[in-house]
Amino acid sequence: MPRKKKAIILSQPVKEGIKAIKVRLDARTIITVASQKALEFWRQRYPKMEVIG
Repeated sequence: MPRKKKAIILSQPVKEGIKAIKVRLDARTIITVASQKALEFWRQRYPKMEVIG
């Protein structure tokens, strides 16, 4: 019987003074971006992305 792979959760160091934006790219992928410029970059690659926090 095949074993299930566990999800890898990578944490990001907390930086003072930067407001992070959490974004869901698809059903599995959630990333954190630090600027509007980065948000627009990811929006071009993933048009169905949604901001979650």
